[in-house]
Amino acid sequence: MALRSPLYNVMDGAVRKAAKRLVRDFGEVEHLQVSVKGAADFVSTADINAERTLVQELSKARPGWGFLLEEGGEKKGDGHHVWVIDPLDGTTNFLHGIPHFAISVALLKDDDLLAGIVYNPVTDEEFWAEKGMGAWLNERRLRVSARKKLEESLFATGLPFKGKPDHDKTLSQVGRVMAVSAGVRRMGSASLDLAYVAAGRFDGFWEENIKPWDMAAGLLLVKEAGGTLTDMTGNHAMMERGDVIASNGQLHNDLRKLVG
Repeated sequence: MALRSPLYNVMDGAVRKAAKRLVRDFGEVEHLQVSVKGAADFVSTADINAERTLVQELSKARPGWGFLLEEGGEKKGDGHHVWVIDPLDGTTNFLHGIPHFAISVALLKDDDLLAGIVYNPVTDEEFWAEKGMGAWLNERRLRVSARKKLEESLFATGLPFKGKPDHDKTLSQVGRVMAVSAGVRRMGSASLDLAYVAAGRFDGFWEENIKPWDMAAGLLLVKEAGGTLTDMTGNHAMMERGDVIASNGQLHNDLRKLVG
């Protein structure tokens, strides 16, 4: 059984409080589809409300710590501890009534990832990790997959949408990976993609032009589950560069050659 630290309990409490409202809001999305603008505005409000709840709860438990927020930007704290938060990773899925989205919360101390949670409130799957304590899905210890052959492996990525760069480049990457693997999935939530690599559901994941709050918690999950992480250049500046390749380790070099 996983040992629950005080830090985990603080994070878990904040995430689950934010999730309650988010699940209620998700239940209302279907009724708003008759008005695209109304639904979009509603989801934006749900996103902001979830972030506000997370900030309030984490600030109450750990006053003085800073924040890096998707919606609210950077809030300076003690100069050492920073919460990195995406209150709704998978906004487009949420907007369309697709139950694949997550709350992602990570803690940095002096730029070192100490803890992370990626929580899908619809499925009640909480992927969590603390540095040196392994990665977990609820009460089950996680390990990356053991697959060594590309043709048996399943990969995930993110695809740019309107207004985002590198459409042709990304499609070319997907084509190369598709040609030698069991498939490529585009699920719409980077934090859950990384969590799925940690859980062995995906054998690898790559994405460019990705924000720190989309990947921070997921990076720690993959690392603590025994996986391998680099940026597209083979270094370890994922959050600084805004790109990531994550894998079970066995396939990392192959994946990097295909998408590099």
